[in-house]
Amino acid sequence: MELNEFLDKAYAVLRRLDAVLPPEPGHTDWNALAFRWQSAGKKGFLEHLPDPHTFPLVRLAGVGRQTELLVRNTEQFIVGRPANNVLMSGARGTGKSSLVKALLHEYADKGLRLIEVDKSDLIGLPYLLTLLKERPEKFIVFCDDLSFESGDETYKALKTALDGGLSQRCANVLVYATSNRRHLMPEYFDENAGTTGMRGEIHQKEAVEEKISLSDRF
Repeated sequence: MELNEFLDKAYAVLRRLDAVLPPEPGHTDWNALAFRWQSAGKKGFLEHLPDPHTFPLVRLAGVGRQTELLVRNTEQFIVGRPANNVLMSGARGTGKSSLVKALLHEYADKGLRLIEVDKSDLIGLPYLLTLLKERPEKFIVFCDDLSFESGDETYKALKTALDGGLSQRCANVLVYATSNRRHLMPEYFDENAGTTGMRGEIHQKEAVEEKISLSDRF
């Protein structure tokens, strides 16, 4: 093969690859108030959101008790006191997501930042935490409308992030998630049908406990 022919073919392959590869991560704008996490394999990058959709908490109606609890937890987080990861479950349209977004309006001037993470991008969550752990800001990783189907392995990345794995949990990161159901993993009637269950799982109780353990991290 002639050199020019080889170079032409190589260039054609590179052009095709360029169409499917994720964009090269740029410099993170840490002055931004809100971000979207874009995973690329088990890594990724932060895309800043120049005009985040947020508003004052007082505009929300009918969520008084939830607001009180979430505000108290967030304020403790901001000042470095113990705070919890939060899972808000309930029917659609009850203000769960709006409540989280309103926190950015209230506490951005105190160093709070919001990072939106889609379920499909959770695989890169451990890498995201390595980017955040040395930052002075306080970050809420926001997972909206979260749930997992059978065979979905991305929940393990979230579970590891909530536990801290072998490393300590990031003191400047909390996970706030919303979901339409309290248990994030599906459960089936046959999982309580006996010692082995209808699908042959020998240690059926352990399998069920594994499914509910993710919700217990919140």
